[in-house]
Amino acid sequence: MAHKFTFYNTLSRNIEEFNPREEGKVSMYTCGPTVYHYAHIGNIRTYIMQDVLIKSLMYAGYDVKRVMNITDVGHLSSDADTGEDKMLAGAKREHKSVMEIAKYYTDAFFADFDAVGNKRPDVIEPATNCIPEFIHMIEVLLEKGYAYVAGGNVYFDTSKLKDYYVFSSEVEKEALQVGVRDDVEEDVNKKNKTDFVLWFTKSKFEDQALKWESPWGVGYPGWHIECSCISMKHLGEYIDIHCGGVDNIFPHHTNEIAQSESYLGHEWCKYWFHSNHLNDQSGKMSKSKGAVLTVSVLKEKGYDPLVYRFFCLQSHYRKPLVFSFDALDQAAATFNKLVKRVAELKDDGAVDEAVLKDFEAKFADCVCGDLNTAMAITILYDALKADTNDKTKLAIIESFDKVLSLDLIAHAKALSEEGTSVDPELEKYVLDAIERRAQAKKAKDFATADAIRNELLEKGIEIKDTREGVVWKKV
Repeated sequence: MAHKFTFYNTLSRNIEEFNPREEGKVSMYTCGPTVYHYAHIGNIRTYIMQDVLIKSLMYAGYDVKRVMNITDVGHLSSDADTGEDKMLAGAKREHKSVMEIAKYYTDAFFADFDAVGNKRPDVIEPATNCIPEFIHMIEVLLEKGYAYVAGGNVYFDTSKLKDYYVFSSEVEKEALQVGVRDDVEEDVNKKNKTDFVLWFTKSKFEDQALKWESPWGVGYPGWHIECSCISMKHLGEYIDIHCGGVDNIFPHHTNEIAQSESYLGHEWCKYWFHSNHLNDQSGKMSKSKGAVLTVSVLKEKGYDPLVYRFFCLQSHYRKPLVFSFDALDQAAATFNKLVKRVAELKDDGAVDEAVLKDFEAKFADCVCGDLNTAMAITILYDALKADTNDKTKLAIIESFDKVLSLDLIAHAKALSEEGTSVDPELEKYVLDAIERRAQAKKAKDFATADAIRNELLEKGIEIKDTREGVVWKKV
Protein backbone atom coordinates (compact mmCIF):
# COMPACT_ATOMS: atom_id res chain seq x y z
CA MET A 1 0.00 0.00 0.00
CA ALA A 2 1.51 3.35 -1.07
CA HIS A 3 1.98 6.17 1.45
CA LYS A 4 -0.83 8.77 1.46
CA PHE A 5 0.12 11.45 -1.08
CA THR A 6 -1.34 14.96 -1.45
CA PHE A 7 -0.55 17.92 -3.68
CA TYR A 8 -2.24 21.02 -5.08
CA ASN A 9 -4.44 20.16 -8.07
CA THR A 10 -4.68 23.24 -10.30
CA LEU A 11 -7.89 21.90 -11.85
CA SER A 12 -9.80 21.78 -8.56
CA ARG A 13 -7.78 24.62 -6.96
CA ASN A 14 -7.38 22.49 -3.83
CA ILE A 15 -4.78 20.29 -2.14
CA GLU A 16 -6.13 16.79 -2.82
CA GLU A 17 -5.24 13.25 -1.88
CA PHE A 18 -3.86 11.57 -4.97
CA ASN A 19 -5.64 8.41 -6.15
CA PRO A 20 -4.41 7.02 -9.50
CA ARG A 21 -6.71 5.11 -11.85
CA GLU A 22 -4.63 1.94 -11.37
CA GLU A 23 -3.53 1.19 -7.82
CA GLY A 24 0.20 1.63 -7.27
CA LYS A 25 0.86 2.95 -10.79
CA VAL A 26 1.11 6.56 -12.04
CA SER A 27 0.92 7.73 -15.64
CA MET A 28 2.42 11.21 -15.96
CA TYR A 29 2.89 13.65 -18.82
CA THR A 30 5.15 16.70 -18.65
CA CYS A 31 5.47 19.46 -21.23
CA GLY A 32 9.00 19.49 -22.61
CA PRO A 33 11.05 22.40 -23.97
CA THR A 34 10.71 24.24 -27.26
CA VAL A 35 14.24 23.65 -28.50
CA TYR A 36 14.92 26.94 -30.29
CA HIS A 37 17.18 28.34 -27.54
CA TYR A 38 18.77 27.43 -24.22
CA ALA A 39 16.56 26.59 -21.23
CA HIS A 40 17.14 29.26 -18.57
CA ILE A 41 17.37 28.43 -14.87
CA GLY A 42 13.70 29.35 -14.42
CA ASN A 43 12.73 26.62 -16.87
CA ILE A 44 15.03 24.22 -15.04
CA ARG A 45 13.39 25.06 -11.68
CA THR A 46 10.14 23.68 -13.12
CA TYR A 47 11.85 20.42 -14.13
CA ILE A 48 13.57 20.11 -10.73
CA MET A 49 10.21 20.32 -8.96
CA GLN A 50 8.66 17.82 -11.38
CA ASP A 51 11.61 15.52 -10.62
CA VAL A 52 10.91 15.89 -6.89
CA LEU A 53 7.25 15.01 -7.55
CA ILE A 54 8.21 11.86 -9.45
CA LYS A 55 10.79 10.73 -6.89
CA SER A 56 8.43 11.51 -3.99
CA LEU A 57 5.75 9.36 -5.63
CA MET A 58 8.34 6.58 -6.02
CA TYR A 59 9.42 7.06 -2.38
CA ALA A 60 5.76 6.67 -1.42
CA GLY A 61 5.69 3.32 -3.21
CA TYR A 62 4.27 4.19 -6.65
CA ASP A 63 5.53 2.94 -10.01
CA VAL A 64 5.71 6.04 -12.24
CA LYS A 65 5.79 6.15 -16.04
CA ARG A 66 6.58 9.63 -17.36
CA VAL A 67 6.36 10.89 -20.94
CA MET A 68 7.80 14.20 -22.19
CA ASN A 69 7.55 15.86 -25.59
CA ILE A 70 10.19 17.91 -27.38
CA THR A 71 8.64 20.82 -29.31
CA ASP A 72 10.60 21.10 -32.54
CA VAL A 73 7.80 22.54 -34.70
CA GLY A 74 4.65 24.64 -34.42
CA HIS A 75 5.30 26.89 -31.40
CA LEU A 76 4.73 30.49 -32.47
CA SER A 77 6.26 33.50 -30.71
CA SER A 78 2.80 34.42 -29.39
CA ASP A 79 0.48 31.94 -27.72
CA ALA A 80 -2.35 33.66 -29.62
CA ASP A 81 -1.30 31.82 -32.84
CA THR A 82 0.49 34.87 -34.19
CA GLY A 83 4.11 35.81 -34.81
CA GLU A 84 6.87 33.62 -36.18
CA ASP A 85 7.55 29.94 -35.50
CA LYS A 86 10.16 29.91 -32.71
CA MET A 87 12.13 27.10 -34.39
CA LEU A 88 12.36 29.05 -37.65
CA ALA A 89 13.39 32.18 -35.76
CA GLY A 90 16.16 30.20 -34.03
CA ALA A 91 17.37 28.81 -37.36
CA LYS A 92 17.50 32.30 -38.91
CA ARG A 93 19.29 33.70 -35.86
CA GLU A 94 22.08 31.14 -36.07
CA HIS A 95 22.12 30.49 -39.84
CA LYS A 96 21.43 26.78 -39.38
CA SER A 97 18.68 24.39 -40.41
CA VAL A 98 15.71 23.90 -38.07
CA MET A 99 16.77 20.31 -37.37
CA GLU A 100 20.32 21.41 -36.55
CA ILE A 101 18.89 23.94 -34.11
CA ALA A 102 16.59 21.30 -32.60
CA LYS A 103 19.44 18.80 -32.11
CA TYR A 104 21.81 21.36 -30.59
CA TYR A 105 19.35 22.81 -28.10
CA THR A 106 17.86 19.41 -27.19
CA ASP A 107 21.36 18.23 -26.24
CA ALA A 108 22.00 21.48 -24.34
CA PHE A 109 18.70 21.11 -22.48
CA PHE A 110 19.41 17.58 -21.31
CA ALA A 111 22.98 18.48 -20.29
CA ASP A 112 21.51 21.02 -17.84
CA PHE A 113 18.56 18.76 -16.97
CA ASP A 114 20.96 15.96 -15.97
CA ALA A 115 23.42 18.25 -14.16
CA VAL A 116 20.85 19.24 -11.49
CA GLY A 117 20.15 15.62 -10.59
CA ASN A 118 16.97 15.02 -12.59
CA LYS A 119 15.84 11.57 -13.68
CA ARG A 120 15.17 11.46 -17.42
CA PRO A 121 11.59 10.64 -18.52
CA ASP A 122 10.82 7.09 -19.58
CA VAL A 123 9.70 8.36 -23.00
CA ILE A 124 10.99 11.47 -24.80
CA GLU A 125 9.18 12.15 -28.09
CA PRO A 126 9.88 14.98 -30.56
CA ALA A 127 6.75 16.47 -32.13
CA THR A 128 8.09 15.86 -35.65
CA ASN A 129 7.87 12.09 -34.99
CA CYS A 130 4.09 12.19 -34.61
CA ILE A 131 2.63 13.99 -37.64
CA PRO A 132 0.28 11.07 -38.57
CA GLU A 133 -1.15 11.07 -35.01
CA PHE A 134 -1.76 14.84 -35.19
CA ILE A 135 -3.56 14.55 -38.53
CA HIS A 136 -5.75 11.71 -37.26
CA MET A 137 -6.86 13.62 -34.16
CA ILE A 138 -7.67 16.71 -36.25
CA GLU A 139 -9.74 14.59 -38.68
CA VAL A 140 -11.77 13.19 -35.75
CA LEU A 141 -12.32 16.68 -34.27
CA LEU A 142 -13.58 17.88 -37.67
CA GLU A 143 -15.91 14.88 -37.95
CA LYS A 144 -17.31 15.55 -34.47
CA GLY A 145 -17.91 19.22 -35.27
CA TYR A 146 -15.35 20.61 -32.82
CA ALA A 147 -13.13 22.04 -35.55
CA TYR A 148 -13.48 24.02 -38.78
CA VAL A 149 -11.39 25.03 -41.79
CA ALA A 150 -10.91 28.73 -42.53
CA GLY A 151 -8.33 30.52 -44.66
CA GLY A 152 -6.67 27.19 -45.38
CA ASN A 153 -6.01 26.49 -41.68
CA VAL A 154 -7.84 24.17 -39.25
CA TYR A 155 -9.12 25.71 -36.01
CA PHE A 156 -10.65 24.32 -32.82
CA ASP A 157 -14.06 25.87 -32.14
CA THR A 158 -14.16 26.77 -28.43
CA SER A 159 -17.82 27.87 -28.65
CA LYS A 160 -18.79 24.16 -28.85
CA LEU A 161 -17.67 23.60 -25.25
CA LYS A 162 -19.81 24.00 -22.12
CA ASP A 163 -16.86 25.45 -20.21
CA TYR A 164 -13.69 26.39 -22.06
CA TYR A 165 -12.15 28.08 -18.99
CA VAL A 166 -11.67 24.87 -17.02
CA PHE A 167 -8.96 25.96 -14.61
CA SER A 168 -10.36 29.27 -13.37
CA SER A 169 -12.56 31.50 -15.44
CA GLU A 170 -11.27 34.74 -13.98
CA VAL A 171 -7.60 33.74 -14.14
CA GLU A 172 -7.87 32.52 -17.73
CA LYS A 173 -9.94 35.46 -18.94
CA GLU A 174 -7.38 37.82 -17.46
CA ALA A 175 -4.57 35.89 -19.16
CA LEU A 176 -6.49 36.04 -22.43
CA GLN A 177 -6.75 39.82 -22.23
CA VAL A 178 -3.04 40.11 -21.50
CA GLY A 179 -2.22 37.72 -24.34
CA VAL A 180 -4.33 39.49 -26.98
CA ARG A 181 -2.73 42.94 -27.10
CA ASP A 182 -3.24 45.78 -29.52
CA ASP A 183 0.22 45.25 -31.01
CA VAL A 184 -0.49 41.59 -31.86
CA GLU A 185 -1.97 40.93 -35.26
CA GLU A 186 -5.36 39.27 -34.80
CA ASP A 187 -6.12 36.12 -36.79
CA VAL A 188 -9.16 37.14 -38.85
CA ASN A 189 -9.95 33.51 -39.72
CA LYS A 190 -11.02 32.71 -36.16
CA LYS A 191 -14.74 32.58 -35.38
CA ASN A 192 -14.02 33.25 -31.70
CA LYS A 193 -11.14 35.04 -30.05
CA THR A 194 -10.31 31.92 -28.00
CA ASP A 195 -10.25 29.51 -30.98
CA PHE A 196 -6.81 28.03 -31.66
CA VAL A 197 -5.01 26.51 -34.63
CA LEU A 198 -4.76 22.75 -35.01
CA TRP A 199 -3.05 22.81 -38.44
CA PHE A 200 -1.39 25.62 -40.39
CA THR A 201 -1.07 25.51 -44.17
CA LYS A 202 1.21 27.54 -46.40
CA SER A 203 -1.48 30.24 -46.39
CA LYS A 204 -0.01 31.13 -42.97
CA PHE A 205 3.71 31.00 -43.80
CA GLU A 206 4.98 30.52 -47.34
CA ASP A 207 8.57 29.89 -46.19
CA GLN A 208 7.94 27.42 -43.37
CA ALA A 209 11.00 25.14 -43.19
CA LEU A 210 9.18 22.06 -41.91
CA LYS A 211 5.97 21.03 -43.68
CA TRP A 212 3.98 17.89 -44.40
CA GLU A 213 1.18 16.76 -46.68
CA SER A 214 -2.25 16.76 -45.03
CA PRO A 215 -5.93 16.58 -46.09
CA TRP A 216 -5.99 20.40 -45.78
CA GLY A 217 -2.87 21.12 -47.80
CA VAL A 218 0.87 21.23 -47.17
CA GLY A 219 1.55 22.59 -43.72
CA TYR A 220 2.45 21.83 -40.11
CA PRO A 221 0.74 21.32 -36.74
CA GLY A 222 -0.19 23.92 -34.16
CA TRP A 223 1.60 23.81 -30.82
CA HIS A 224 -1.18 22.51 -28.56
CA ILE A 225 -2.06 19.37 -30.54
CA GLU A 226 1.29 17.67 -29.92
CA CYS A 227 0.98 17.16 -26.16
CA SER A 228 -2.47 15.58 -26.45
CA CYS A 229 -1.36 13.15 -29.15
CA ILE A 230 2.02 12.24 -27.66
CA SER A 231 0.48 11.51 -24.25
CA MET A 232 -2.21 9.28 -25.82
CA LYS A 233 0.36 7.51 -27.99
CA HIS A 234 2.39 6.39 -24.97
CA LEU A 235 -0.03 6.49 -22.01
CA GLY A 236 -3.42 5.73 -23.53
CA GLU A 237 -6.75 7.54 -23.16
CA TYR A 238 -6.22 8.50 -19.50
CA ILE A 239 -3.33 10.10 -17.64
CA ASP A 240 -3.11 10.58 -13.89
CA ILE A 241 -0.95 13.73 -13.66
CA HIS A 242 -0.07 16.44 -16.18
CA CYS A 243 2.81 18.79 -15.25
CA GLY A 244 4.06 22.17 -16.41
CA GLY A 245 4.90 25.69 -15.36
CA VAL A 246 2.19 28.17 -14.33
CA ASP A 247 2.66 29.97 -17.65
CA ASN A 248 1.39 26.80 -19.39
CA ILE A 249 -2.01 26.90 -17.63
CA PHE A 250 -3.51 29.27 -20.17
CA PRO A 251 -3.81 28.86 -23.06
CA HIS A 252 -1.68 25.72 -23.55
CA HIS A 253 -3.15 23.36 -20.96
CA THR A 254 -6.62 24.81 -21.35
CA ASN A 255 -6.43 24.03 -25.06
CA GLU A 256 -5.02 20.56 -24.43
CA ILE A 257 -8.05 19.70 -22.28
CA ALA A 258 -10.45 21.17 -24.84
CA GLN A 259 -9.17 19.12 -27.78
CA SER A 260 -8.36 15.93 -25.81
CA GLU A 261 -11.73 15.56 -24.10
CA SER A 262 -13.61 16.53 -27.27
CA TYR A 263 -11.66 13.85 -29.15
CA LEU A 264 -11.99 11.17 -26.45
CA GLY A 265 -15.50 11.93 -25.19
CA HIS A 266 -14.48 11.58 -21.54
CA GLU A 267 -12.29 13.14 -18.84
CA TRP A 268 -8.63 12.96 -19.86
CA CYS A 269 -6.53 13.97 -16.84
CA LYS A 270 -7.71 14.37 -13.23
CA TYR A 271 -4.64 15.98 -11.59
CA TRP A 272 -2.66 19.01 -12.83
CA PHE A 273 0.66 20.01 -11.23
CA HIS A 274 2.16 23.47 -11.88
CA SER A 275 5.34 25.10 -10.56
CA ASN A 276 5.60 28.85 -10.04
CA HIS A 277 8.03 31.28 -11.69
CA LEU A 278 11.65 31.95 -10.87
CA ASN A 279 12.10 35.73 -10.79
CA ASP A 280 15.12 37.97 -10.75
CA GLN A 281 15.09 41.53 -9.42
CA SER A 282 13.50 42.79 -12.64
CA GLY A 283 10.74 40.17 -12.79
CA LYS A 284 10.12 36.77 -14.39
CA MET A 285 13.07 35.03 -16.05
CA SER A 286 12.68 34.94 -19.82
CA LYS A 287 14.69 34.49 -22.99
CA SER A 288 13.63 37.91 -24.34
CA LYS A 289 15.81 39.89 -21.91
CA GLY A 290 19.09 39.22 -23.70
CA ALA A 291 21.71 36.79 -22.36
CA VAL A 292 20.17 33.56 -21.08
CA LEU A 293 21.27 32.45 -17.61
CA THR A 294 21.57 28.67 -17.77
CA VAL A 295 22.78 25.92 -15.45
CA SER A 296 25.85 25.59 -17.70
CA VAL A 297 26.63 29.30 -17.17
CA LEU A 298 26.32 28.80 -13.40
CA LYS A 299 28.77 25.90 -13.71
CA GLU A 300 31.20 28.09 -15.68
CA LYS A 301 30.99 30.64 -12.86
CA GLY A 302 32.13 27.96 -10.40
CA TYR A 303 28.80 26.82 -8.94
CA ASP A 304 28.00 23.15 -8.49
CA PRO A 305 24.69 22.59 -10.37
CA LEU A 306 23.39 20.70 -7.33
CA VAL A 307 23.76 23.91 -5.31
CA TYR A 308 21.11 25.38 -7.63
CA ARG A 309 18.89 22.33 -6.95
CA PHE A 310 19.45 22.84 -3.20
CA PHE A 311 18.52 26.53 -3.62
CA CYS A 312 15.24 25.50 -5.30
CA LEU A 313 14.42 22.84 -2.69
CA GLN A 314 14.57 25.43 0.10
CA SER A 315 11.44 27.08 -1.34
CA HIS A 316 7.96 25.67 -2.02
CA TYR A 317 7.19 24.86 -5.65
CA ARG A 318 3.94 26.90 -5.63
CA LYS A 319 5.66 30.10 -4.49
CA PRO A 320 7.55 32.47 -6.80
CA LEU A 321 11.27 32.22 -6.05
CA VAL A 322 13.58 35.24 -6.37
CA PHE A 323 17.03 34.47 -7.74
CA SER A 324 20.17 36.48 -7.05
CA PHE A 325 23.81 35.51 -6.95
CA ASP A 326 23.94 36.56 -3.29
CA ALA A 327 21.14 34.08 -2.54
CA LEU A 328 22.94 31.38 -4.55
CA ASP A 329 26.19 32.11 -2.66
CA GLN A 330 24.32 31.67 0.60
CA ALA A 331 22.88 28.36 -0.65
CA ALA A 332 26.39 27.25 -1.70
CA ALA A 333 27.82 28.03 1.75
CA THR A 334 24.98 26.11 3.45
CA PHE A 335 25.36 23.18 1.04
CA ASN A 336 29.12 23.00 1.60
CA LYS A 337 28.66 22.98 5.40
CA LEU A 338 26.12 20.17 5.00
CA VAL A 339 28.56 18.16 2.88
CA LYS A 340 31.30 18.74 5.46
CA ARG A 341 29.06 17.40 8.24
CA VAL A 342 28.31 14.30 6.18
CA ALA A 343 32.05 13.83 5.48
CA GLU A 344 32.70 13.65 9.24
CA LEU A 345 30.48 10.56 9.61
CA LYS A 346 32.24 7.19 9.97
CA ASP A 347 30.99 4.27 7.89
CA ASP A 348 31.18 1.61 10.57
CA GLY A 349 28.87 -0.21 12.97
CA ALA A 350 25.35 -1.44 12.23
CA VAL A 351 22.27 0.46 11.06
CA ASP A 352 19.60 0.97 13.72
CA GLU A 353 16.59 -0.06 11.62
CA ALA A 354 14.04 1.40 14.05
CA VAL A 355 15.66 4.85 13.92
CA LEU A 356 15.98 4.64 10.12
CA LYS A 357 12.30 3.77 9.68
CA ASP A 358 11.24 6.55 12.06
CA PHE A 359 13.13 9.18 10.06
CA GLU A 360 11.94 7.76 6.74
CA ALA A 361 8.34 8.12 7.96
CA LYS A 362 8.92 11.76 8.97
CA PHE A 363 10.58 12.48 5.61
CA ALA A 364 7.76 10.77 3.68
CA ASP A 365 5.19 12.91 5.53
CA CYS A 366 7.01 16.01 4.24
CA VAL A 367 7.55 15.11 0.60
CA CYS A 368 4.17 13.35 0.30
CA GLY A 369 2.42 16.39 1.80
CA ASP A 370 2.36 18.80 -1.17
CA LEU A 371 6.13 18.45 -1.61
CA ASN A 372 7.29 20.30 1.51
CA THR A 373 10.95 20.12 0.50
CA ALA A 374 12.07 22.84 2.94
CA MET A 375 10.74 20.79 5.87
CA ALA A 376 12.28 17.64 4.37
CA ILE A 377 15.70 19.34 4.53
CA THR A 378 15.00 20.27 8.16
CA ILE A 379 14.35 16.57 8.87
CA LEU A 380 17.74 15.83 7.27
CA TYR A 381 19.43 18.22 9.74
CA ASP A 382 17.49 16.60 12.58
CA ALA A 383 18.88 13.23 11.53
CA LEU A 384 22.44 14.56 11.58
CA LYS A 385 21.89 15.78 15.16
CA ALA A 386 20.08 12.60 16.29
CA ASP A 387 21.35 10.41 19.12
CA THR A 388 22.27 7.48 16.90
CA ASN A 389 25.42 6.08 15.30
CA ASP A 390 27.05 7.36 12.11
CA LYS A 391 26.18 4.24 10.11
CA THR A 392 22.47 4.91 10.73
CA LYS A 393 22.88 8.57 9.80
CA LEU A 394 24.52 7.61 6.51
CA ALA A 395 21.66 5.18 5.79
CA ILE A 396 19.13 7.98 6.48
CA ILE A 397 21.00 10.38 4.16
CA GLU A 398 21.14 7.74 1.41
CA SER A 399 17.40 7.13 1.79
CA PHE A 400 16.47 10.85 1.68
CA ASP A 401 18.70 11.42 -1.33
CA LYS A 402 16.43 9.18 -3.41
CA VAL A 403 14.19 12.27 -3.53
CA LEU A 404 16.49 15.21 -2.76
CA SER A 405 19.11 13.97 -5.28
CA LEU A 406 21.84 16.21 -3.82
CA ASP A 407 24.46 13.43 -4.08
CA LEU A 408 25.55 14.20 -0.53
CA ILE A 409 27.51 11.01 0.20
CA ALA A 410 29.48 11.21 -3.05
CA HIS A 411 30.25 14.90 -2.39
CA ALA A 412 31.33 14.04 1.16
CA LYS A 413 33.61 11.27 -0.09
CA ALA A 414 35.19 13.64 -2.62
CA LEU A 415 35.72 16.21 0.15
CA SER A 416 37.38 13.60 2.37
CA GLU A 417 39.66 12.47 -0.45
CA GLU A 418 40.52 16.09 -1.23
CA GLY A 419 41.36 16.64 2.45
CA THR A 420 43.81 13.72 2.50
CA SER A 421 45.47 14.43 -0.85
CA VAL A 422 47.94 17.26 -0.25
CA ASP A 423 51.11 18.21 -2.00
CA PRO A 424 54.34 16.79 -0.49
CA GLU A 425 55.66 20.21 0.56
CA LEU A 426 52.55 20.99 2.63
CA GLU A 427 52.62 17.51 4.17
CA LYS A 428 56.30 17.93 5.15
CA TYR A 429 55.57 21.35 6.68
CA VAL A 430 52.63 19.97 8.72
CA LEU A 431 54.57 16.96 9.99
CA ASP A 432 57.53 19.19 10.93
CA ALA A 433 55.17 21.53 12.81
CA ILE A 434 53.57 18.60 14.65
CA GLU A 435 57.05 17.40 15.67
CA ARG A 436 58.05 20.91 16.88
CA ARG A 437 54.83 21.09 18.88
CA ALA A 438 55.51 17.67 20.41
CA GLN A 439 58.99 18.81 21.50
CA ALA A 440 57.56 22.03 22.99
CA LYS A 441 54.96 20.07 24.96
CA LYS A 442 57.68 17.67 26.18
CA ALA A 443 59.62 20.69 27.44
CA LYS A 444 56.38 21.98 29.06
CA ASP A 445 56.57 25.06 26.76
CA PHE A 446 52.80 25.15 26.25
CA ALA A 447 52.82 28.72 24.92
CA THR A 448 54.95 27.61 21.95
CA ALA A 449 52.80 24.50 21.46
CA ASP A 450 49.65 26.68 21.29
CA ALA A 451 51.39 29.11 18.93
CA ILE A 452 52.25 26.22 16.55
CA ARG A 453 48.60 25.04 16.65
CA ASN A 454 47.43 28.58 15.76
CA GLU A 455 50.06 28.84 13.03
CA LEU A 456 48.67 25.69 11.42
CA LEU A 457 45.07 26.93 11.76
CA GLU A 458 45.96 30.14 9.93
CA LYS A 459 47.19 27.97 7.06
CA GLY A 460 43.91 25.99 7.04
CA ILE A 461 45.19 22.94 8.94
CA GLU A 462 43.40 21.60 12.01
CA ILE A 463 45.17 19.19 14.37
CA LYS A 464 43.65 16.92 16.98
CA ASP A 465 45.29 14.88 19.77
CA THR A 466 44.01 11.30 19.89
CA ARG A 467 45.04 8.06 21.62
CA GLU A 468 46.67 7.00 18.37
CA GLY A 469 48.63 10.26 18.08
CA VAL A 470 48.10 13.62 16.41
CA VAL A 471 45.80 13.66 13.34
CA TRP A 472 45.31 16.59 11.01
CA LYS A 473 43.02 17.73 8.20
CA LYS A 474 42.43 20.70 5.91
CA VAL A 475 39.58 22.99 6.98
